[in-house]
Amino acid sequence: MAKKRKKGGDAIATNRRARYDYVFEETLEAGMALTGSEVKSMRAGNVQLKDSYATVRDGEAWLVGVYIAPYEMAREGGHDPERTRKLLLHSAELARLAARTQERGLTLIPIKMYWRGGKAKVLLGLGRGARRYDKREKIKAREMEREARRAMSYKGRR
Repeated sequence: MAKKRKKGGDAIATNRRARYDYVFEETLEAGMALTGSEVKSMRAGNVQLKDSYATVRDGEAWLVGVYIAPYEMAREGGHDPERTRKLLLHSAELARLAARTQERGLTLIPIKMYWRGGKAKVLLGLGRGARRYDKREKIKAREMEREARRAMSYKGRR
């Protein structure tokens, strides 16, 4: 029997801080132009998305600040761990993203990297920086939810 696959594929790395620091209006999937040693290092799970972002320059999308550790077995030193990597998107998506990122406060943030069909993909979120009071509300709601679940579990024990 065929195994059901989750949307988003096998996760390589996630940017857990992104959903806390940003409010996303939409998400989209993009491919990446990578070297062989980068792919090998990604298969080993040596990727960090912290403090990274994407930008649209001269009709092309670029992923900036993603750290992919050098592959130990690579010939001649491998790759630069923090190089800017090209994102592969359709021209209509690029034009739309360029227009949207020119709006005040909108940023492209990588949320998750994963494998889909043997190819590395990145899930980008188009979002706005979350306000401090929004962050506090999220924390308060999460705490209240946790306390309610705890109270319900105690009630069932007696």
